[in-house]
Amino acid sequence: MENKKEKIADFKTAISSTVRSLSNSEKIEVSFGNDSSKSEKNSIRLPELSQINNKLNYNQIRAIADSKSLRHRFSDPRTFKQYEPDGNISKQLYRISEKIRCEKIGTSYFKGVKNNIEIFYNERVAGLDLKSSEDKIIESFENYLRTKFLDFENNSQIDNKLKLYKKNLNDKFKDKIKQLNDFTLDQEKFNSLISKLITNMNLDENLDEEEKKDDEQNKDDKQNKPDNQKKQAKEKEDKEEEMSIDSGMPDLENEAKESDQAEEDVEIEDSSQKDLRKKGKSALDDINYKTYTEEFDEIIKAEELENTAELTRLRKNLDQQLLQLKNFISKLANKLQRKLLAKQNRSWNFDLEEGLLDTSKLPRIIMDPFNSLSFKKEKNIEFKDTLVTILIDNSGSMRGKPISVAAICADILSRTLERCAVKVEILGFTTKHWKGGSSREKWMKNDKPTLPGRLNDLRHIIYKSADTPWRQAKNNIGLMLKEGLLKENIDGEALKWAYKKMDRRKEERKILMVISDGAPVDDSTLSTNTSDYLESNLKKTVKWIENKTNIELLAIGIGHDVTRYYNQAVKITDVQDLGDVMINQLTDLFVEKNRKTIH
Repeated sequence: MENKKEKIADFKTAISSTVRSLSNSEKIEVSFGNDSSKSEKNSIRLPELSQINNKLNYNQIRAIADSKSLRHRFSDPRTFKQYEPDGNISKQLYRISEKIRCEKIGTSYFKGVKNNIEIFYNERVAGLDLKSSEDKIIESFENYLRTKFLDFENNSQIDNKLKLYKKNLNDKFKDKIKQLNDFTLDQEKFNSLISKLITNMNLDENLDEEEKKDDEQNKDDKQNKPDNQKKQAKEKEDKEEEMSIDSGMPDLENEAKESDQAEEDVEIEDSSQKDLRKKGKSALDDINYKTYTEEFDEIIKAEELENTAELTRLRKNLDQQLLQLKNFISKLANKLQRKLLAKQNRSWNFDLEEGLLDTSKLPRIIMDPFNSLSFKKEKNIEFKDTLVTILIDNSGSMRGKPISVAAICADILSRTLERCAVKVEILGFTTKHWKGGSSREKWMKNDKPTLPGRLNDLRHIIYKSADTPWRQAKNNIGLMLKEGLLKENIDGEALKWAYKKMDRRKEERKILMVISDGAPVDDSTLSTNTSDYLESNLKKTVKWIENKTNIELLAIGIGHDVTRYYNQAVKITDVQDLGDVMINQLTDLFVEKNRKTIH
């Protein structure tokens, strides 16, 4: 007995050492069985090892330990959560895809790890009894990705079990496998793409419908005669066989033509946000608006569009222009900062019995030791838990002074608000090409179907993310001055993108400032659809954000009146006024006592 316990203890010690090595973390804790004493954040929980001679149990623990260690090392939880889709089945498939992505990276370095994982996977799948459609979909999905990413060869038994489902999966994913493989080392791009693909399958909705049909079928069965019961049971079994992944996964290309629901951002939602989403879903999605294809769209960080040397050169160019406006805009920025900091300085409670030690009261303790220590606590500061997103129109009509001043103002606002503990995000929107690009070429090859919807390749640019300090992102802002970057502007989809990025954030107050020089324009789209196609979608998107969300939306129109789109909007005729208007608008928002509420 003692010998057996020693062997189990030695095995657990060896596994723990392996986990720390593979995860590249000496601080990680390893627990076995139902031990919940370890913190979830920096720990890995493994099944209990009950018998040292139980080969399946032994292989299971080794494989799970290897897989979880690689996940801990190569997966960022925040990025993973950022793109997680809704729906129970969709979430399971998403988790499986991230697990396999990490295993692909790890097994390229550690061959023994690949062997452990494959051995246990074969043992586990061989004993599966797949009855429900949900189980078949999930296991087929994992098996399909393993064969595509880990060069995994199935045995005939597994192939026969999952053959029909895998065939349909291949029909849906084959065009995206190479792209997913290319994104293996870029978690954000991989998670974004796989989440979009899984979301477009509508698996949870289709299975819900199947379950309802099954429930109705069961009710009918109870009322029927035994002969009919046998007949209907056979029909149900045949039907379930036919309910392959194909019935739960609409064609991705047609889905992209019919709906613009799939986005790169999947929000972190609490229950109230989910209720809110249900109320406004139809308005945001705009059933009259569609995209011909999203295959060529991109959401990209500014630093990925240019090399470091070019970004540095463009930043110097921006700094030279900044000198001409620096004193004027800096005065306005200081005005905003003084108001915010003044509010912060008044937000303390003094003479408390606990909290932070109030050092200003220490002299009285020295003078009279019988005086008690005095403490202070900071009050909840309204503006402190705030996110400001600046969404800048990067269209060709902004070329020259408008885009320079917009970049300068965004730059100075970012620095100013950062000093006041306000998060700032700077985004831009344009298209990859003039006149439709690859989307239009695909449309032409497909015999030019009428009313194709949005017909250009979107380019959404992240100049500065909310969690990136200004110093790290300042060179990116100069990219707005790059010749050839500014093309068409499709405002409605850009607003929806910015909204979804903000909605997943946890800040209590969110302000979205849009800087544009007029109506959305894309010649390729407008020449193949109705003349108000893009404008109508912009109006609906703005109305939804203003009336159905807690995001405060304001717009600044350069040379054009944008009040026909936005309730809270300002028009400026001289681009020189942009800095004044941006800062004054933000100042007014921050000192307002009455917050916007959700209608």
